[in-house]
Amino acid sequence: MKILLLGARGAVGTVIRRELEQAGHEVDAASRQATGDLGVDLRGDLEPLARIAAHYDAVVNASGVERADIAQMTTSTPLIDISASGAYLEELHARATGPIVLGAGLVPGLSTVLAAGLESLPGDELDVCVMLGSGEQHGPAAVEWTAGLVGAELYRPPEGRSVMNLRGGLRSVGPDGRVRRYLRADFPDHVLLNAVPGRSHGEGGGLRVRSYLTLSSSALTWALAVIGRLPALRGLLKIAPHAGNSNWHVVVHNRRTDERLQAEGVGQSEATGRLAALATIRAVDTALQLPATMADIVSLDDVRSVLA
Repeated sequence: MKILLLGARGAVGTVIRRELEQAGHEVDAASRQATGDLGVDLRGDLEPLARIAAHYDAVVNASGVERADIAQMTTSTPLIDISASGAYLEELHARATGPIVLGAGLVPGLSTVLAAGLESLPGDELDVCVMLGSGEQHGPAAVEWTAGLVGAELYRPPEGRSVMNLRGGLRSVGPDGRVRRYLRADFPDHVLLNAVPGRSHGEGGGLRVRSYLTLSSSALTWALAVIGRLPALRGLLKIAPHAGNSNWHVVVHNRRTDERLQAEGVGQSEATGRLAALATIRAVDTALQLPATMADIVSLDDVRSVLA
């Protein structure tokens, strides 16, 4: 299998490349710095991408650049996108002219698989509680995504009213048995589980999915809550110390049944890269033809095996 990888030098991109190459696949890195046909500027003209995409079995966007018109550049070649912005992923789906895996990674991705794996009925409420490792050195795209939450409303929240990021939340038990404070955050599973045809999730009588974020350092979670109410302090996120550890977890809880599915590990970038590589392989192996989420092409056993 021959893969075109956008963002190969990033924290996640390096893991994706390693995983795919170790599985015996050929990976070419496209970037602004690349020469010849692999010179692709995602912030500029996308025509070079449209020209070369047809020569690959899949295109993976791990660049952090969110341009929905990239969906029109890959046509019949599967596009695997690791972005975590609901508005972008919804527009990507709307513009799709071929197969796309929407939100391939940890959250969304693993979280989508867990949410879809719960026994649920229309109208059920699911809480997606995410802990990210505040001790991990994240790439600039991840930092910018977090900073973008500050002072912003959630995109199309299931409440049907304005909900602010990082304000309010809940207390819940993590996989280690510890009770933590989770802040409301704009992870896009409520969008993804409603976007793909054939699913009954999201608004309009389907599942009501709410996502929450905590950090492995309780002190930094507290600080994040303060910044969420004082957006002028947003810049502090870029200079915040990497306190705590690199542990992460995702817990999905059905309020009606009290059923939970969860997963945990060490290293957000490592897990995201492994899961994105898995999604890439599955998209090609299944001859994906339409936009899909991770839950449509990957099983719970698959993700647990990859993360073991």
